[in-house]
Amino acid sequence: MDIFDLLSMIGGLCLFLFGMNVMGSALERRAGGSLKTILGKLTTNPALGLITGMGVTAVIQSSSATTVMVVGFVNSGLMSLRQAISVIMGANIGTTVTAWILSLSGISGDNIFIQLLKPTSFTPILALIGIIFYMFGKDSKKKDTAMILLGFATLMFGMDAMSGAVAGLKDSEAFRQLFILFQNPILGVLAGAILTAIIQSSSASVGILQALAATGQITLGAAIPIIMGQNIGTCITAILSAIGATKNAKRAALVHLSFNVIGTVILLVIFMILKAALAPAILMESASFMSIAVAHSVFNVLCTLILLPMSRVLERLAILLIPESKLPEEKTELDERLLATPAIALARSHTMATEMAGIAFDTLKGGMTCLKEYSPEKGELIREGEERTDRYEDLLSTYLVKLSYKNLTEEEGGEVTKLLKMIGDFERISDHGVNILESAEELRQKELCFTPAAREELSVICDAVTEICDLTLEAFLKDDVSQAAKVEALEQIIDDLKETLRTRHIKRLQAGNCSIEAGFVWSDLLTNMERISDHCSNITGCLLEMNRPDLNLHEVLRDYRASSEEYKESLAAYGEKYALPC
Repeated sequence: MDIFDLLSMIGGLCLFLFGMNVMGSALERRAGGSLKTILGKLTTNPALGLITGMGVTAVIQSSSATTVMVVGFVNSGLMSLRQAISVIMGANIGTTVTAWILSLSGISGDNIFIQLLKPTSFTPILALIGIIFYMFGKDSKKKDTAMILLGFATLMFGMDAMSGAVAGLKDSEAFRQLFILFQNPILGVLAGAILTAIIQSSSASVGILQALAATGQITLGAAIPIIMGQNIGTCITAILSAIGATKNAKRAALVHLSFNVIGTVILLVIFMILKAALAPAILMESASFMSIAVAHSVFNVLCTLILLPMSRVLERLAILLIPESKLPEEKTELDERLLATPAIALARSHTMATEMAGIAFDTLKGGMTCLKEYSPEKGELIREGEERTDRYEDLLSTYLVKLSYKNLTEEEGGEVTKLLKMIGDFERISDHGVNILESAEELRQKELCFTPAAREELSVICDAVTEICDLTLEAFLKDDVSQAAKVEALEQIIDDLKETLRTRHIKRLQAGNCSIEAGFVWSDLLTNMERISDHCSNITGCLLEMNRPDLNLHEVLRDYRASSEEYKESLAAYGEKYALPC
């Protein structure tokens, strides 16, 4: 093996790792919605968790990514430690799919059907289809499909390049002596663990081992301990992701490590006993692509069969090693580990935005209630609600901006933009709730009061604002565009009410029926009511905007009001419902 073979091997390795990364990321994006659905249905049933872990890892081709996801779920309180254990075990089995795909490179034979199964035969066709989809596909799903195909093709070409580059090592005595050292199982485990920890992917390290097996110098007896060590090395990713996480998230990472270490120790002892007592001839045979894939699968399946019944023991061990602290631990609402899976990070953001919306509208309604029934306790709750929505806005806006830099589908990108716009409106609605509270406090402190006519008019506009808030919240929670007609019509009615009430107030001032100080409060209240309806219109307008990405928000609303018959019908109905007394 000369310098040019070494350069070819490095190039092949780079293509292999790049292709695996591209394919895994594209698979994750393409299956994002499915992952969200699957993981959303998790129960405490260990069998279901095991199957889920297997399925998700087989789809995204990375047990490390699945485990990091699990650590993020536990850290966010979306998954319990007990649920996480079975998912982690399933991920170890799911990751063996990659080795089986790569084993296709080792197929040999003159039969045309066997030749067609070789990656060198069908990979160019997949690459051609992928580049056509990538260059001419318009939607994000076709682009992701293209990246899956191109990533797979790149991975396979890299694998072929590595195998070809190391072929010259089959006659190298130094290389043969190196792998004679790995006949010592302990050294083999250490080598596998170190390599995998460096590249942070057991699938990739198994692929490298398969490429080296093409030399014929690696025996199955040397390969098996290396495979065992690879399972320990892959734990480094989850351990790094648990830094700074909650205790339960750290326990999930520890369970991953302890599961692989205990499984390796048990099976390594059995392997060494069998090797010493029986000296099976098969262990001295040259390892092949297929035999490495089989050994990888058998090892992970046996580990799971041995330790799945002991999942509660692993849980207790993790709790023992990472005990509870005396101080209460704050849960991380938006975990940055989830950003690796945009669909799930987006779902979590939507859940948080829903909580924020509920608090904002409750704060507003509390403020309006204080106009009739004020108490210091209610005032304190309203201010606490406003502070909470401020905190939600800070958390969500920061998180969504980070999410927007990820590789999102067109639909996910639109959803991120929509939420970023909406949370600003939710925060402002809670601010108006505090503004109304302050108006109620001013009336009380200065012993001001409105005329009976003004109180009746205020009741009408408060009812209209309450209804528009209810309609807006329902539209947001259900993503219901049909509610937009009612919100837009009611927003126009509230605008008209504000102008009418302002005019009537001026007439009362002129007649001497209202004090100037009370008039200032009245004007502030009307301004707040009108702006609340504007924010509600903005929120439902964002829902409409998702269906008209070619227009901005104001153009969407203007076009909708001009063309929607449903809007015109709602406008007439609300005009009658909230008609002011003469």
